[in-house]
Amino acid sequence: MIIRVSSKFKRVYKKLPHMVKVKAKEQEAIFRADPFDTRLETHKLHGKYKEYWAFTVVGQYRIMFAFTEKEIVDFINIGTHDIYR
Repeated sequence: MIIRVSSKFKRVYKKLPHMVKVKAKEQEAIFRADPFDTRLETHKLHGKYKEYWAFTVVGQYRIMFAFTEKEIVDFINIGTHDIYR
């Protein structure tokens, strides 16, 4: 699986607490093996983000992503539930 990251994702990721970055790397490894592993709590978004999905990093932190092509996923944003506003 190829994971591409948006410029917004990169910018926000740099500002995250170290612990969240560590957990994000761990969750990404699980995601690469199986995007629907129950440990990720992967879910489809609704409303204006209905074309996106999200999975849990830790606590309130989520990664918003999109399945774009076979074997290609775009990580759109990362953060607390505020990313849905």
